[in-house]
Amino acid sequence: MAQAMVTVLGIPMDRMGSGTTWIPDAAPLPARHFMAGSWDMMAHGFGFLEENAQLESRGAWQFGSLNWGMLMAAHALSGGQVQPRVMLSLDPATVTNRGYPLLLQTGEAAGGEPLHDRQHPHDFLMEVGVLYERAVTRTLGVELYAAPSGEPALGPVAFMHRPSGMDNPAAPIAHHWQDATHIAFGVLTAGLFTRQWKLEGSAFNGREPDEHRWDIDPIRLDSYSARATFNPTVSWSFTAGYGYLKSPEALEPATSLHRAVSSALYGKKLGADGQWAASLIWGANFRAGSDATHSILLESEAVLNRRSTVFGRAEWAEKSADDLVLDSPPTSFPPSRTFRVGELSVGYIVELKRWGGATLGIGGMATVNAVPRSLERVYGSRTPAGLWLFFRIRPLHSPEMQTMQMPMRQMP
Repeated sequence: MAQAMVTVLGIPMDRMGSGTTWIPDAAPLPARHFMAGSWDMMAHGFGFLEENAQLESRGAWQFGSLNWGMLMAAHALSGGQVQPRVMLSLDPATVTNRGYPLLLQTGEAAGGEPLHDRQHPHDFLMEVGVLYERAVTRTLGVELYAAPSGEPALGPVAFMHRPSGMDNPAAPIAHHWQDATHIAFGVLTAGLFTRQWKLEGSAFNGREPDEHRWDIDPIRLDSYSARATFNPTVSWSFTAGYGYLKSPEALEPATSLHRAVSSALYGKKLGADGQWAASLIWGANFRAGSDATHSILLESEAVLNRRSTVFGRAEWAEKSADDLVLDSPPTSFPPSRTFRVGELSVGYIVELKRWGGATLGIGGMATVNAVPRSLERVYGSRTPAGLWLFFRIRPLHSPEMQTMQMPMRQMP
């Protein structure tokens, strides 16, 4: 019989997002729960096999696969609960070290050059870490999280773990303003939490992962962050975080930044087989000697029933000429000049087959981007577009037949 896994203070494990983030209880990620001896296990992940066409002069075509898988275990330990987890991705092999074409995307580097209009691949070791939680009273718990590769307490749940965007194959163009720290090589986090609130602080490695995607980068704890999370009901999760990132870009080692992020996530069940999720996220980067640059994201996904899923995303971001690598003909700009760019995407998936706790779907997505008139010559249009066709496989969520109450959850 499938069972709903419950952690310290009776908080459902389905609330856990990436790292130590929370998501709304009413819109969990699809995952499989099972037992391995005395260990509670949870497995989830996604795989896309896709044809990606980013059009106009800065676009490109690519056939490849985006994928990740995660395994998390839970067991009683010293009056609390320990949760080892590992998350892996084969992106470096299936979309190469330069990632995949994505108009207006910026951040990280390959071959000694900054990436632009491409999304970098995930590292093979997306997360290797352990979380320990323990109740200190009937209403208050403590958490400790340590990860050679993991996510500090800064932004909202990472985009591929958000129920509002889990079936969207593309990363947000505001990724490096909001949730890019979801892979940091070296993370220590401590926090206090109740059933509704969580306050956390992290020391972590502020450097973005390098282009060698199969190894563990040098582990440092040179940056810091703090985050507050509030889940007032099963449908809502609010966060606000602030952090200092030391030398995030390898090609600009003397440049550090501060980042502020806040988010509101909503989730709701739709009938027996569906759910609706939405996210509103604001993020800003503050660099010394430069104006702050801001971003806003609104995304939503509705699993309508056993057959149909619709999703969409709208974004607006301020990016500099340096971010967009606008230092060559047909037009060049001062590195600090800022441009306001946007993206709107809409997609649909129809499920083809269910078996063994998984579902296979076929889908498509259309994207329209927006650039100012001054960038029309660079991009070949003020509204360069993109198209995606893909197969997607993911787990089906384990039916929640009963709730597990383990001895570790009995409060002192």
